[in-house]
Amino acid sequence: MLIPAPGLPLPTPGEMRAAEQRAIADGTPALVLMERAAAAAALATRRYAPRREVLVLCGPGNNGGDGYGVALLLQAAGVMVRVAASGPPRSQPAATMAARWTGPIEALASAAPAPVIVDALYGTGVARPLDDETQATLDRLRCAGAAVVALDIPSGVDGATGAMLGRPLPADLTVAFGAMKRGHAIGAGRLLSGRVVIADIGIAVPSSTVLVQQATLALPADTHKYQRGAVLVIRGTAPGAARLAALAALRAGAGLVTLVGPDAGVPADAIMQRDDAAGLALLADPRTGAIAIGPGLADDQRSRDWLLQALAGEAPVVIDAGALGLAGDPARFAAGRVSLVLTPHEGEFTRLFGPPGSDRIAAVQAAANVADAVVLLKGAETIIAAPDGRVAVNTHAAPWLATAGSGDVLTGIIAALLASGLSPFDAATTGAWLHGDAGIRGGAGLIADDIPGLLSAVLGAL
Repeated sequence: MLIPAPGLPLPTPGEMRAAEQRAIADGTPALVLMERAAAAAALATRRYAPRREVLVLCGPGNNGGDGYGVALLLQAAGVMVRVAASGPPRSQPAATMAARWTGPIEALASAAPAPVIVDALYGTGVARPLDDETQATLDRLRCAGAAVVALDIPSGVDGATGAMLGRPLPADLTVAFGAMKRGHAIGAGRLLSGRVVIADIGIAVPSSTVLVQQATLALPADTHKYQRGAVLVIRGTAPGAARLAALAALRAGAGLVTLVGPDAGVPADAIMQRDDAAGLALLADPRTGAIAIGPGLADDQRSRDWLLQALAGEAPVVIDAGALGLAGDPARFAAGRVSLVLTPHEGEFTRLFGPPGSDRIAAVQAAANVADAVVLLKGAETIIAAPDGRVAVNTHAAPWLATAGSGDVLTGIIAALLASGLSPFDAATTGAWLHGDAGIRGGAGLIADDIPGLLSAVLGAL
């Protein structure tokens, strides 16, 4: 079975500040943390752009202090460095670091461009729009086409939501201190941060939000099909969608998959097919490990009856597509006794819970609480939240997955992982990664029908 990996922490700016304060209270001075951050960022800058002239833009806060430290270390390494500042440092460690810089300090508004720009104006804690002078400078430097290294996060990106607070200078490389932040992984921040490297500054950074990582695969030699898990897929009036989910469940490791519905026709490949009466009997079978309902499902009485039967059963349920709106009020999902994974795209999420808004993580967390279910919001980055407060973000994916039927495949993958014994949260996070890896492998021209076949290579590489 698949063994999920611990995710990388994605703290909010508040969680990061708390981690820094704990380190300071435990005896590590704030200046030492700043020196560590500067050393890591200077090394990353030298590796990225060796022996090129560098302009360091320093703001008035601790991010600016990091910038002065980077300037000092680059200069000591023989790099031609210039510093431009928006104003004097306002914090003690930043003032101490700035005092060590003995070279000239240019006014930010008139600073000439350079081949490499180190953006140390504002860090992850800023949640207000960029001021006019800073914005004008970034606009002017953007036109110069320099390579950009951002310290912690590009200035003008909200560290909690990834939203733009103006027109940030897109980074080619971002050096994240201590941990990646939420703003690196979601929203515009994901695109504006470029390649993100994490600089270890010697502090522990716990967070309830993590970045999904690759799982490992272990299958005992004496495994039989029911140990791998049996999945029921409820088909509707568009049978192709349910068939995609069923095939994906098989490819993702389920030992037995059954399509349930009338007029099933002749069974094909390894997918079993049963009518509704036989399907209800399988629903009561303790060997049934998970149910997938929604792909291709119509808004009719049969579909509503099947949803109620699934919610009243014992096996965990993945609810997608047509089944998401059948409950009417999403709070009705919480009335069931089974574990649930809801997998809406943004339109379905909006109809169920309201628009996600700029703070998508908070919106998915709220939805998970309302539905008392794991909620997976599909998108450029997939956000998964559990009712207990855990959140995961999956960025391991490709835009080729934006194709009809792709979500049906994800439903089948998650159902297979549930049937294998993974918890709903682990099944959703691991399923999102597997689905994303298949999209990366598929590349341009990918269609949903291709994805199940790619899962063999995905699993084989774990």
